[in-house]
Amino acid sequence: MRLSTKGHYGLKAMFDLAMHYGSEPIPLKVVAERQNISEHYLEQLIAVLRKVGLVKSIRGAQGGYILAKPPSDIKVGDVVRALEGPIAPLDCVSELEPTVCEKVDYCISRDIWARVRDSIAEVLDSITLEDMCLEAQKAQSNQIESKHI
Repeated sequence: MRLSTKGHYGLKAMFDLAMHYGSEPIPLKVVAERQNISEHYLEQLIAVLRKVGLVKSIRGAQGGYILAKPPSDIKVGDVVRALEGPIAPLDCVSELEPTVCEKVDYCISRDIWARVRDSIAEVLDSITLEDMCLEAQKAQSNQIESKHI
C-alpha cells in the first residue's frame, strides 16, 4: 500500500499553510516554490481541499490561500482522506463502504487488514498540522544548536 503524490504533496502544502497560519493569504505560486511542487498540480490539490472545507481562497491583489480552521483542528487524516479517499489496504475493509466479499464470514486475512486500517487511521488521526509545525520548529532549533557546537 502506497500513498500517492496527491496525499504526499497535499500534506506538504497544508503544512506550509499551517506554518504561516495567521499571516496574510499565501499565493499558490509561493507554496509551490517553497515545497517544490508543480503549481499546476498544486492547483488541482487545493481545489479538492477547498471543496472539503480545509482551505479558503481569498481573492484580490493580496489574495491567496489560508487554512479554513486552526492547524490544531486539522488532522493529517483529514488531509489524506480528502485527497486519497477512505483509508483501506483492501476494498473489503474500507472505512466508508467496504465491498462485500463472498468469504466475509470466514476470511482469516480480513481481520488482519481491518487491524492494519485501524492502526493507520489511528496514527493519521492523532497528528494535527499544529503537531507537524511544532516538530518542524523543534527540528530547526536542533539544527541551529548543532551548528553552534
